[in-house]
Amino acid sequence: MTLALDRLHDEVLTPADTGLPARAAGLTARAFLATAPTLDEFWTPLTVLDRAALEHNATTVQQWTSAAGLELMPHGKTTMAPQLWALQLDRGASGLTLATPGQLRTARAFGADRLMLANALVAPASLAWLADELADPGFRFHCWVDSIETVEAMERGLAPRGPLPRPIEVLVELGGAGGRTGARSVADALALARRVAASPVLRLAGVAGYEGALAHDRSAAGLSAVRDFLTAMLELRDGVAGLVDDEAPLVVTAGGSAYPDVVAEVFAPAMAAATASGRPGRWILRSGASLVHDDGFYHGISPLDAELAPAMRGYARVVSHPEPGLALLDGGRRDFPFDEGLPHPLAVSAELGDAASRPLPGAEVTAVNDQHAFLRGDELPVGVGEVVALGLSHPCTAFDKRRWLPVVERAGSTRVVDLVRTFF
Repeated sequence: MTLALDRLHDEVLTPADTGLPARAAGLTARAFLATAPTLDEFWTPLTVLDRAALEHNATTVQQWTSAAGLELMPHGKTTMAPQLWALQLDRGASGLTLATPGQLRTARAFGADRLMLANALVAPASLAWLADELADPGFRFHCWVDSIETVEAMERGLAPRGPLPRPIEVLVELGGAGGRTGARSVADALALARRVAASPVLRLAGVAGYEGALAHDRSAAGLSAVRDFLTAMLELRDGVAGLVDDEAPLVVTAGGSAYPDVVAEVFAPAMAAATASGRPGRWILRSGASLVHDDGFYHGISPLDAELAPAMRGYARVVSHPEPGLALLDGGRRDFPFDEGLPHPLAVSAELGDAASRPLPGAEVTAVNDQHAFLRGDELPVGVGEVVALGLSHPCTAFDKRRWLPVVERAGSTRVVDLVRTFF
């Protein structure tokens, strides 16, 4: 799958594109990059990507997934950046996962033709759009259902369209008590599968689930909850196998960026048995955050942490040092992710991109307001106007803060080699 990306660099940059140098306004992204911009020209607060780290992570995750016998359909909602989707597709990802109908439409606009919606699709307008897209014989699509009410809503929404070019392929989602979406028991999910199999507009294609909603750490209790859930998914798979067309591969999909190793471990015997039976099916991992990794949540929980590199950094300027042990930075909730850990101060320098940085031992960001971060420490060797480099946590809420993110060639470099365009 090749995405149509050329037009992104033909977009004209404007003063509304926060963080970009003033001189970029009026230039296309391509023309601006041709001037060899450097990081010190950009304005804080700013989030910066590292090309070498992105390429390394994309290769590492794809190789790991393939070695485990799994497909990778990374969750595109993490970045909503077609340039980064293309990087993973180029490394061998078999398609993209998305979360909302609007994200699907964005992906289709760039030519994506193998998509999964890890969610229900029930709005009549989005169902009508999908019905038109299904006329493309090269378009492959799956969405999830977790209740008979969902199936009925889909059938109602599709009824005005008349006959579809082909049925919508759906995966029955299993959930867990206290989790997110998904049928709350295998028995309920099997009843739902039988209802899907009887639908005139849907085709049962397999099962889906998200184990990351059931744990938040690598404690024994957390890992046990994840394993129990994945085992229940396999029970559901066995139950629906007889309802899925023999000629179609049975799809099983799980796996975010926190527990892919547990997914591979639990699924491995079933994958081997399916292959031996002559019906191997498709076993799909959806890890999305692993492309960027981080210095916070995934740094602490990912089994691939030692092999991945943080590919994003935040930068914020000291704008106030009102009392000993406290400095205020010009970036806050509107600029950096904070839902899975606050930014982590790494170093301070006289200017953005300055190689002569100083460490900040003992310093921490203790709170963020809309546009400020509270930097505290017993000793804070920072001055007003200096720039603090920040390690960030949870890339899923990092990319929505900017339309364009500068990309440096590698860690420590000030040369900006690309601009990544996001679509939120």
